[in-house]
Amino acid sequence: MKEVYSVSTAAEVLTGKAPSQVELRGWVARKHTVGGLLFAVIRDGTGYVQISARKGASDKAYDAARRATMESAVSVKGNVRDDRRAPGGKEIAAIEFEIVSLAESWPITRTAARSPGFLFDKRHLSIRGPKAIAAMRIRAEVIGAAFDYFRENSFQLISAPTFVQAAVEGGSTLFSVDYFGKKASLSQSAQFYEEAALPALQKVWIFQPAFRAEKSKTAKHLTEFWMIEAEQAFTTQPENMKVQEGLLSRMVQRVLERRQAEMRILGRTLKQPELPFVRMSYDEARTIAERKGFGFEWGEDLPTEAEREISLTQDSPFFVTDYPLSARSFYHMTYPDRPNVTMSADLIAPEGVGELATGGQRIHDYNELMSRIASQELPTESFSWYLELRKFGMPPHTGFGIGVERCTRWIAGLKHIRSASLFPRTVSRISP
Repeated sequence: MKEVYSVSTAAEVLTGKAPSQVELRGWVARKHTVGGLLFAVIRDGTGYVQISARKGASDKAYDAARRATMESAVSVKGNVRDDRRAPGGKEIAAIEFEIVSLAESWPITRTAARSPGFLFDKRHLSIRGPKAIAAMRIRAEVIGAAFDYFRENSFQLISAPTFVQAAVEGGSTLFSVDYFGKKASLSQSAQFYEEAALPALQKVWIFQPAFRAEKSKTAKHLTEFWMIEAEQAFTTQPENMKVQEGLLSRMVQRVLERRQAEMRILGRTLKQPELPFVRMSYDEARTIAERKGFGFEWGEDLPTEAEREISLTQDSPFFVTDYPLSARSFYHMTYPDRPNVTMSADLIAPEGVGELATGGQRIHDYNELMSRIASQELPTESFSWYLELRKFGMPPHTGFGIGVERCTRWIAGLKHIRSASLFPRTVSRISP
């Protein structure tokens, strides 16, 4: 009677959910021989499983396994058995071993892997490494947690255009494109479109790419990244910060619950942050920066080095609140008794990582917004439909944007934001 092998995953084998006879399909991560016994670790999309092939027991399987090179795609049929020496405590004793696609000599050697530049030149290959896989699995949990959090809090997921004409964050960081003879730009943020959706849906959020033409060569900047943005009607800035800390807390919780193995691969130890997060005013943050030798003028945004030093003073995420109007976009509300200070905040990660999110209360009054646009000498015609929203029942409202890669970088303990993106785009990198 012909043996029947059930196609199973590495995760099913390791958790005991697979039958005793399985077929595993994946790639050769590593292998070695001991006398007439060959061991290979096979990777699939769910994990790693050791297989063994014994010369004399199944010569055909042994010979095929011996010929299989690193990263060859293979199919292995055999019996699952316990082996405390194997990774995960399980191994598959191979009865059949098929090379589906034989790989050439693997170019990422230990010496080459010491060069970050080389690894990103070969990113289409280096993403197969355990650390890259771990980072992408953690990123997926960060995104999944956001979907669950917003669904549970009655936010409606929407989409917004990528081709836009109005700048949300400032014209100096726009990527310009020709749109059938008209000047357009790639979207920096979906905020304006979310605000337009508020009278229809009241609480909305998006998950889509954002583009910033910032020539910043730092560990926290990408030119293309994924943004989570949310807006709610009938809210004020304290409520807005509560949503942000709840979201980040959920992301951390999800990763700690589901991705401990990946955190160990990355050597990352992280505790669940306590709520509410610390609130630190801009003036307090500026005092800390001055004390550490990174002073800056009142009215400037936090310089990168100053932000890093401030971040190092905390061991959990925190907010820097009440930024000067000169450091914020035109649509931010200011305090009635402090017309130069906005109702806004940045959510900052500790450990020197820095800004994760920016949010604030938006101007909802038509005349006030008109005055602000005029005072900053912005072209009124560029914001015509955004202004018109204020004529038709726009209540007080708030919102924020938080970067997926920045959150992943902090949660996973990655040195550079590039490692939080499958194919990162920076000032100097547009390939592969």
